[in-house]
Amino acid sequence: MKHRVSRAVTAMALLAFSAISAAAQDREMAVDLELVIAVDVSASMDRGEFSLQRSGYERAIGHPDFVRAVLSGYHRRIAITYVEWSSGRLQKVIVPWRLIDGAEAASAFARELNAQPITSSRGTSIAAALAFGASLFDNNGFDGRRLAIDISGDGPNNSGPRVDLARDAIVRQGIVVNGLPILIRPSPIFPAIDDYYAECVIGGPGSFMLPVSDVGEFTTAIRRKLILEVSARPAGRIVPIAGREPVDCQVGEKMRDLLAPHFPGLND
Repeated sequence: MKHRVSRAVTAMALLAFSAISAAAQDREMAVDLELVIAVDVSASMDRGEFSLQRSGYERAIGHPDFVRAVLSGYHRRIAITYVEWSSGRLQKVIVPWRLIDGAEAASAFARELNAQPITSSRGTSIAAALAFGASLFDNNGFDGRRLAIDISGDGPNNSGPRVDLARDAIVRQGIVVNGLPILIRPSPIFPAIDDYYAECVIGGPGSFMLPVSDVGEFTTAIRRKLILEVSARPAGRIVPIAGREPVDCQVGEKMRDLLAPHFPGLND
């Protein structure tokens, strides 16, 4: 008799736990994509480039083509958040997670982004930005069919953990990392930042990058990239492996160590 009661109590407990788990899942809204937009605001970018990036994302998210891409998905909605980053100590959520399910929500996101001030600091830690972006998927209220981080930048990682190792750890979590390398004013440390992004930053199934080398194409490139991400149809630049010089994923750190004795405070 005692065993029967024990089994009954266990069964009831399991039933209750299942109900709680199901309720918790129900509270997470199903979306086609959870997207972290991570934008470089390090000191290598000037004020004009800061504004160019911001306005580019504002226009892209509010554009009818982007909205149509969102509405073409299975759930007809996505979730996005916008982050600005520079050093290992500066990763800031500018616009928290928002549901985009039509033109009104997309326009509201763009307006909210436009209203926020821009911050920047010295240092470029792509690794820290990726780790921070990955942490934002936890308990955000959404259940995405796909998870992605869209990261932009104009220079190599020069602080924090190794970027390729950070990228690999994030990809193992099922998160895809796509890149927007900016070559408008190529980094004197490593001008081929597009090759660096291809080798050291992007990763995961279907990952891609879309380099930008001209101010005039910046807004269009951002819109195209976001549409490709939402539509899950990668079509960025393909960098052939054969015949290409290997990229040193620690080139930024090595150059920073070389310059640090001559520039006090560089490692701050």
